[in-house]
Amino acid sequence: MQVSNWTVHELTNEKDALRITEFYLSPVSFDDQRHTPGELEHFRHAPMLSLSQRNHRHWYIENETGDIIAVTSCKENEHQSGGFLWDYLAVHREYRRHGFAKVLFQALETFARSAEGRYILTYTCDLPEYLPIQKMFKANGFELIGTYPNYYYEGEARLAFYKPLSP
Repeated sequence: MQVSNWTVHELTNEKDALRITEFYLSPVSFDDQRHTPGELEHFRHAPMLSLSQRNHRHWYIENETGDIIAVTSCKENEHQSGGFLWDYLAVHREYRRHGFAKVLFQALETFARSAEGRYILTYTCDLPEYLPIQKMFKANGFELIGTYPNYYYEGEARLAFYKPLSP
C-alpha cells in the first residue's frame, strides 16, 4: 500500500460531512472509544459547521471502494489572529502505519501556511493509546508546552503541543 497513490480530499459538501461524522463515530476510527460529551458533539457537528466557517477545514482519504479511511481537521483560533488548532486525526485501524496521518498533516500545514498562520496548536491525552500521535507530533516539529491534569476524565491529562510556522 503506497500513500502516494491516494488522494487527499478537502471537505466541500454536506454529504461528505455526514460521511466524516460517521467515520469519527465508528469503532474503527479511534482506539479510545470513551469519548467525552464534548468530543461526541464535535464529531456530530464540526464537519458540517466547517463548510460555513472561515478557516475551518477537514481533509479525508478514501480507500479503493470509496470508504473514508482517514480524516483530520483544523480551524483558526477564536481570536482569528493566525493561530490554528489542529483538531482531530483519525486513521482506520486497518490502514495505520502507512503514512496517511503524515499526508493529512501535510495538507493541514500547507493550508495553515497559505492562510498566513503563525502557529499550530494541538493536543492529545496522556494515556498509552496516544503514544503514537505524541511521537508524530514530535517528528513533525511540535514541542510539548503544557499538561492539564484530569482534563478529559479523572486520571487523564491533556498534553498541549505547539509548532511555530515560519513566514
